[in-house]
Amino acid sequence: MAVKQFHDGALRILRPHYLDESGQVCYVIINPGGAYLGGDSYLIEVDVAQGADLLLTTQSATKIYRTPNDRAEQHMHVRLAANARLELLPDPLIAYREASYGQVTTVDMDPAASLVMAEVVTPGWSPDGRLFRYDEVRMRNEISIGGRLVVLDNLLIRPGVGSPVDSMCFMGEHTHLGSLLVVDARVDAALVEELQALLAPLDPEGQLGITLLEGPGFALRALSHSTEPLNKILAAAVDLLRERWTGQKPLNLRKY
Repeated sequence: MAVKQFHDGALRILRPHYLDESGQVCYVIINPGGAYLGGDSYLIEVDVAQGADLLLTTQSATKIYRTPNDRAEQHMHVRLAANARLELLPDPLIAYREASYGQVTTVDMDPAASLVMAEVVTPGWSPDGRLFRYDEVRMRNEISIGGRLVVLDNLLIRPGVGSPVDSMCFMGEHTHLGSLLVVDARVDAALVEELQALLAPLDPEGQLGITLLEGPGFALRALSHSTEPLNKILAAAVDLLRERWTGQKPLNLRKY
């Protein structure tokens, strides 16, 4: 249950609901305005108390429209107490033509807490049919355990600056990017190898990499030609962890 809940401005929080019998509570963040615009600045703070279990998602994709004067920003601060668990599984981020967006997520967690956070970035529709018409997408994740920084994940995509996004040193022929960060004491090399074997065949035309972190944890990056294969990969990874660690069935957010 939520001890304290507050929203103000554009974002709203739907009433909590439960997707299974595990006791994990699910909250959904919605944006009635439908999109982020230039100059918008959003702050989300999440505090998961000792032993609590939270699944946080969004009602729909986060859309970034044109930001002619100033970029849109989102800052999220997360605190996880001992034995707390957070699954942060938002719908994809879609950046449209001439959009500039910055997102910073900071997590301060107890060594006994568990964190799973996913992200998918896709290029939005453009009148000329070309992809990567947005100006910039910058996403930064900082994860600390007991006050010590253990993960610094920085993603910067600037289609019009430096090497082309479609060059071999960046995304190649791929257009969509998926990311999964997991920090949990139960992660080890055997789990990473198992995930690699499970996930790689799901998108034969894509690219997938998983790196073991000292958290302990792992970072997953996947490239694809569309959103659906990335959603499939991330869902398979999350479902394996849920079954292995908490005995939960495959996740069904019941959005569609």
